[in-house]
Amino acid sequence: MPLAYRLSPKTFDEYMGQEHILSAQKPLRKLIEQDQLRSLLLWGPPGTGKTALSRLIAKKTASGYLALNAVIAKTADIKMAIEQAKVNLTRQQKTILFIDELHRFNKIQQDALLPDVENGLITLIGATTENPFFSVIPALLSRSQVFELKPLSTKHLKIIFEHALQDFIIATYQPRFEAEAVEYLMLQAQGDARKMLNILETAVLSSKKKQEITREFVQTILQTKGVPYNENEHYDTISAFIKSLRGSDADAAIYWLAKMLKGGEDPQFIARRLIIFASEDIGNADPQALILATSLLDATKFIGLPEIRINLAQVTTYLATAPKSNASYLAINKAMALIDKGVLYEVPDHLKKSGQKKYLYPHDYELGLVKQEYLPESVSFYEPKQIGFEKIIKKRIEYVKKL
Repeated sequence: MPLAYRLSPKTFDEYMGQEHILSAQKPLRKLIEQDQLRSLLLWGPPGTGKTALSRLIAKKTASGYLALNAVIAKTADIKMAIEQAKVNLTRQQKTILFIDELHRFNKIQQDALLPDVENGLITLIGATTENPFFSVIPALLSRSQVFELKPLSTKHLKIIFEHALQDFIIATYQPRFEAEAVEYLMLQAQGDARKMLNILETAVLSSKKKQEITREFVQTILQTKGVPYNENEHYDTISAFIKSLRGSDADAAIYWLAKMLKGGEDPQFIARRLIIFASEDIGNADPQALILATSLLDATKFIGLPEIRINLAQVTTYLATAPKSNASYLAINKAMALIDKGVLYEVPDHLKKSGQKKYLYPHDYELGLVKQEYLPESVSFYEPKQIGFEKIIKKRIEYVKKL
């Protein structure tokens, strides 16, 4: 039985993270404690506690617990689970059906769940790493509550780490973890408790009794080379990477990318930062940048190291050499700052849902343009720059304003 399973929380006090949905006064916590729960969809990255929460809910509500993995389960497995739920009902026991990777079920398999979710025979708890609003059929979505789980903080990971050292198997080794090894372990986990526990367990079980477990030993377990890369390096290197991109220095950006990868940085973390950069620092100067960066994040879900380094390098060099503009970034900040100051414009009558008769439909006019007010003319947020595609946008805005 893996360490992560042995440490599965038995109480809410033992469950780490997700305070935004599970603290004492939150609706989900109350529904669980009052045994009034309806079906749930738990959406979040690996190792954030989706499976652990499903087990905890079953324990708290004294429900029967059935689990399927959508990667390997078939429709016949769903039917068997439903039959077991019927047996549980004869014993006056509710049934929780937990389905991991629910997004991997096709439409037919998801449809098969509907009748018994609807009639309450099962309380479905679906876990998914994909956005359920895109990966789960609407009929199942409408019958479920969706909660997003977030990566665990370093604080929570350290509490779980200390708890793990008290595990009856781990404790027999009496391991002594060097401070740098713990820090490195937290960094490698990237908010994933299961990943951290798996590394910890492997390190301890492959060590000698009372052995000091160093950063280098953990790196050996992970088969990574000893590039200095602690928490400070993590933040400093990503900062240098982004600033090199902003400064259009492709060589520097590639170097910092290489250092992050050699230090064990998560490629998905890098990809997400590139997506932000594409809109914040390039924007409409090169709209292709966001498309390319978003495609990179998709690639990280299907391709691992070492090959993903090539995709990362391609997008890094493209973004570094692309024309730069922060005009969109500045525009939304200006608009939000104006609202924060209490400037709240009323929606003009002709723009309201009920104002169709007064609204001038642009497509009915030459060039798809017609003069009408959307906000007072004195209000301006977006100021495109004279660079890249924004030069064309700037000319078009000037043309429209002259109407």
